[in-house]
Amino acid sequence: MRIDILTIFPEMFAPLESSIISRARDKNLVAIKIWNLRDFADPGDKHKKVDDAPYGGGKGMVFKCEPLYKAVLKIKKENKKARVILTTPQGVLFNQKKARELSRQDGLIIICGHYEGVDERILSVCDEEISIGDYILTGGELPAMVITEAVVRLVEGVIAKESPVWESFSANLLDWPCYTRPEVFKGMKVPEVLLSGNHLKIEEWRKQQSIERTKERRPDLYKKYLKSSRKDCL
Repeated sequence: MRIDILTIFPEMFAPLESSIISRARDKNLVAIKIWNLRDFADPGDKHKKVDDAPYGGGKGMVFKCEPLYKAVLKIKKENKKARVILTTPQGVLFNQKKARELSRQDGLIIICGHYEGVDERILSVCDEEISIGDYILTGGELPAMVITEAVVRLVEGVIAKESPVWESFSANLLDWPCYTRPEVFKGMKVPEVLLSGNHLKIEEWRKQQSIERTKERRPDLYKKYLKSSRKDCL
C-alpha cells in the first residue's frame, strides 16, 4: 500500500518513521510520502501562499483551490488508484470499521485540512471527508497520522494475523484486562484463571471481561454489540 500525505507542515510527520510503521516501511509493506503543499503554490509567488481570505468575510483563512488541485493531480500520476481523503470536522467519524475498509485500498492520498477550512470546490477531486472526533484541532496533520497508524497496522503482514481480530472495537467490544509478571504487586493479584493454563476458561473469562467492560465504559458500543449478537443468532 502507498499513502501520500499533503500538508503545509511536513516536519510534523516524524512519528511515522518509528515503531510499527517504520518496520512496515522497511519491509516494503507500505510506502509513505509526505508532500509540501507550498511546492504547488503559484510559481510567481515568492511567499508560496496557499491560503486566502474567505469570500463573504469572516475570521480565518481558507486553503486555495488551485494548489490543492495541482497537488492531487500530480500525486495521482504516481498513485493512480489512490482514494483521496480530506481531513475535516465535517467528515464522517473515523472508526475501526473505516480503518479496515481503507486498509483494503490500493493507495490513499490524505489532504491535511487547515485554517478555517478549504475551498469547497476541492471536493471535486476528493472521494470522502473524514473526522477523527467531535472536537477542533489546529490542522489535519494529527488526524492524518491517526488514520495512517490505524490503517497501516491492518495491512497484511504488518502485525500478527490474529492480533486485529481480538483488539478493541473489532467486534463492538473493548479489550479485556491484561496482566504480566509479577503475580502479586502491592497486594493486587493476577486473576487465578490466567494462571490456570486452561485456555478454554481463559478465553471465556476474557470474553466476559470484554463484555462487562464495554457495558460499563461504553454503553453506546455495548448496544451495538447486543444488536450484532442478535443478528448472529437469527
